[in-house]
Parts: sequence; structure tokens; C-alpha cells
Amino acid sequence: MSGGLDVLKVTEDDITKMLAATTHIGPENSETTMEQYVFKKRNDGVNIINLKKTWEKMVLAARAIAAVENPADVFVVASRPYAQRACLKFARYIGATPIAGRFTPGAFTNQIQAAFREPRLLVISDPRTDHQPVTEASYANIPIVAFCNVDSPTKFVDIAIPCNNKATHSIGLMWWFLAREVLRLRGSISRDMPWEVMPDLFFYRDPEEADKEERDRQEAAAEAAKPEMAAPTKEDWGGEAEDWAAESAASTMAAAPAAAVAAPAAAAPAAAPAAYSVTEDWAAQSEPTDWAAQSAPAAGQDGTWGGATNNW
Repeated sequence: MSGGLDVLKVTEDDITKMLAATTHIGPENSETTMEQYVFKKRNDGVNIINLKKTWEKMVLAARAIAAVENPADVFVVASRPYAQRACLKFARYIGATPIAGRFTPGAFTNQIQAAFREPRLLVISDPRTDHQPVTEASYANIPIVAFCNVDSPTKFVDIAIPCNNKATHSIGLMWWFLAREVLRLRGSISRDMPWEVMPDLFFYRDPEEADKEERDRQEAAAEAAKPEMAAPTKEDWGGEAEDWAAESAASTMAAAPAAAVAAPAAAAPAAAPAAYSVTEDWAAQSEPTDWAAQSAPAAGQDGTWGGATNNW
């Protein structure tokens, strides 16, 4: 498949990535057309996929994608949530047209609807889940490249890439491998240098975990932006310390002699109204006052109301 060229052969680093992402682990059941890609069957019944054939078919699919003149004519479809992020990332770096989420029936066959498209090549992540675009592509004679598991149907599939398409890391890594190989065949990136895009960008992320990470990041940024202020000590409150208890005791002691002086003065008859003294002692302020003495007429006044006589 790879033409016997050394540059197209798989490297040890790529095989290590596949093993870490469980790309070689298949289900217990298998389709007849996919048995040729099974390396062996474990004692527990799990099928092991031959990674050498996986790499050869992946290179063949990359050559087919790179042969399309207009990258926008390559449509990538992913209905499962685990593959939608990888599908969007693949379309971004390759320049293809993504269809992530629900596929609108009739998009490849019904010319009346606004979503009608005519792709040159179709890449799907799971033939069983994406059966609708596979069926419509067969009506329009559109070649199909699919990531197939051991138990996936291969009807209408032209290039089947055997891999574990049910694991989140595995399907993301395979989309990353395909995007990197297409860019290498186009000459966009060099084979001598590693691709700066990490496979983690193609992996599925739980929305709740992503929101939690974003909130934690914002809280950490807010904490870092706050100015650090030293906590004031008990004696240092920004002003002079005052002993309120001592002040109240001194005012009470000062008010006691004033109250003693004011009592005999109020008892003696006075010609003028008694003057009120301002003091802090409320008890001294509430001393009884002779209102009648205050309201007595002054000397020299006869108590008349301004009339000539009192005889009515």
C-alpha cells in the first residue's frame, strides 16, 4: 500500500501513540470483510487489529484526499459526539468541509433543499452511525473513506481504515494521523520535523469538565490580579487609639460636682430664670425645675392684658 518507500513507513513513535490510545483493541464480534485486518484473537475473545495494515490504509486514504484539487470538496462527517471535535479540527487544518452532528437527509441527493452539496470525497468516522451519508453517497457515486472497527459494515465503503473508532483517544489520534499525513503529502509540513499541533486538540472533551477548568482559570486569574494587602495588627488600625472607657469615667466624675452645685441653686428663689447647664450627666439634666417660678411676672409689671380696665 505504501509503495515500499521508507518515508511512508510507520515509525516507532507512531506505533507507541497507537498502543497508548488503544487503537489496536477491537470488539469481540467481527464482520467477514474486516477479518483480514485482525492480527489475532485474545483468550478473552477481544480481537487485536494489525497496526501495520492500519497505517497502510491510512496512507492510502491520505493520498486520495491530497489528490483532490479543491480541499473544500472533501466532506468530513461525524455524528457521534466523541468524533465531532476531531472532525472539526481535521477540517480546519486540511481545509475540508465539516458536517458535525446530525446529518440532514437529502443533503447529497435532494437538489431542492438549501443544504444540497456535491462533494468529491467523503470521510466518515463510523459507517454504522453515519449510515445516512454513506447511503446517499452511494447514490451519487461519491467515494467514501471510513474509519472502520472490526464489527463495522463495509458496504459502499471504498477505503476502510481499520482502527478502534469507539474510544475517544483512538478516534482522535487517527484523525490527527490522517491530517498530518495529508499535510505532508501536500508539502505543507516537513517529515523531518514533528507537527506542532498536538493530538490532544483532536480528543473529545467533556463540556462540564471544560467549564470547570475555565472557571478555575478565571478564579486563579482574579486572585492573581488582586493587590496583596497586609492584614492590620490589633494595635494598628490606621488612626490613634482611644480608650473610650476611660473617657466615659472621666466625664461621669466631672459631672458629679456640677450636679451638686446645681441642686442648691435651683432650690433658692431667683429673680431671673435658671440657666440650663450643658453636661454629659443625663441625671443632672433631668433635675426637677420649678416652672411656676420661671413663669412668674417680672418686677414692675401689673399682669394686665393691655386693656383699660378689668371690669367686663
